[in-house]
Amino acid sequence: MKEMKDREQLIQYLQAHQIESIFHEQLIPHLSLYSFDQGELICSQGEPAQYLYVLVKGKIKIYTTSAEGKTLILSFKTPLEVIGDIEYIQGIHNLNTVEAVSSVCMIGVHHRWLKKYGRDYAPLLQFLLEIITKKFCMKSNSLSFNLMYPVEVRLASYLLSVSFDESDSLMKGQRSPVSLVDAANLIGTSYRHLNRVIQQFCKEGLIERNKGFILVKDREGLAALASHNIYE
Repeated sequence: MKEMKDREQLIQYLQAHQIESIFHEQLIPHLSLYSFDQGELICSQGEPAQYLYVLVKGKIKIYTTSAEGKTLILSFKTPLEVIGDIEYIQGIHNLNTVEAVSSVCMIGVHHRWLKKYGRDYAPLLQFLLEIITKKFCMKSNSLSFNLMYPVEVRLASYLLSVSFDESDSLMKGQRSPVSLVDAANLIGTSYRHLNRVIQQFCKEGLIERNKGFILVKDREGLAALASHNIYE
């Protein structure tokens, strides 16, 4: 994580996403702009939550890890999204792990300033209420999708999601490495089953697997299979 000492850029992000008005004028000087590299953790499950983040550029992945070390993907997010809202309201540790899928820019504010200038500020509270209720609806749908949809649909959706740049579907190590074990855990299936589905996708010409990376050959075909992206 790097703090970007660029107030002009921060204000531009606030204006571009039309969120200037949700922050109290006394709170704005305490907002900071942070950058995260691809693959960098923004927050980790179980750690103390100190900041509220607003995603203004890039793509993030949100997942949870069981006591046995297995991970399950919850969603991928693009702007505008808020990280740490539930933790701030409830005063609890981070519920999930959040990772940058691409290079990411976040507007962050420490909880102490939120408590001082935002606790009773109606525009901010209304904004957080809308964000949180939307998350609950999406989480309910996501849990249902993971139970209802076959692995083929979940894998197609996952591949579309990790291909964060519409013009760059080649997922190499320096962009979006695809570990089959991690992917199996993330979409909630076994490694063997996932491997069979990948072989099926290769035969159908949807993807190509070669030397540790996956090339998406038919993005439209994957999109048709996924119907709609269940992880976004």
